[in-house]
Amino acid sequence: MALNGILPLWKEKGMTSHDCVIRARRILKTKKVGHTGTLDPEVDGILPLCIGRATKVAEYVTDQGKTYEAEVTIGYSTETEDATGETVEEDNSEKQVTREQLIAIFEKLTGEITQIPPMYSAVKVNGRKLYEYARKGQTVERPKRIVRIDSIELLDDSTQWTGQRITFPLRIVCGKGTYIRTLAVQIGEALGYPAHMSKLTRTASGSFLREDCVTLAEAEELAQNGTIDAALKPLKDALSDFATTALEEADLFAVKNGQVLPMHPLLAEHPLLVLTWQGEPLAIYKQHPEKQDKMKPEKMFGLPETE
Repeated sequence: MALNGILPLWKEKGMTSHDCVIRARRILKTKKVGHTGTLDPEVDGILPLCIGRATKVAEYVTDQGKTYEAEVTIGYSTETEDATGETVEEDNSEKQVTREQLIAIFEKLTGEITQIPPMYSAVKVNGRKLYEYARKGQTVERPKRIVRIDSIELLDDSTQWTGQRITFPLRIVCGKGTYIRTLAVQIGEALGYPAHMSKLTRTASGSFLREDCVTLAEAEELAQNGTIDAALKPLKDALSDFATTALEEADLFAVKNGQVLPMHPLLAEHPLLVLTWQGEPLAIYKQHPEKQDKMKPEKMFGLPETE
């Protein structure tokens, strides 16, 4: 029987997100595996993997909010904006940073803010990834992006930090596309010092939390024991933030065949609507672009028993 669902993977340091997908395909014996937002090799944390039918919701999981626990170091900056890069700028002066200073900076960096992606990132410019330019010593103009920071919280009770190097831990809740290492640099800039992100862990991705996760080694053991289903979350968990309505039996044939339907009232307030049958997501519909009183399919999932 085909595997379908979300595997909340705890990615360990030293692996790329693509490495995780390759190993998961081998462990689960299926090619239908996709990840939901790249984590750099030196970053650990939650990387939900979409399996089988759930690969169709990977983009929605990627778009959902994330929570990170990060460590920011003030005193020097790096070419990668994290601890892996060569030092670019250094300030060895004695520093004093107060809790009040940091909280004021966090308030200014909360909400919609502008970021410029690091040169060592996978953002594409003129068809090439920025890190490809960076590795050749080339610099190109990077596109600014608007990202959303929901909250920045100090995970340290200290009232002040002093020294040539200052390090403090944070919890950041943010939207898609946020670079936490760039945020660390922005915090340093607000303080007037070079800075970088010295550690990072993703602790939540959408509705998936640390306690939901398994490592690749644990997933392999479960697969060998024939109990991997116990680690998979249903497809509907990835769509828990969406407007949802249960189908009437009279509409089942039309939806299974991707037909245009009369506009549902929920689409007046929501961009997408999940249609379910017996609790299972069958399709996602959106307003028809040309017929305002109609809705059309955005995504078709089919039902597990029909595969």
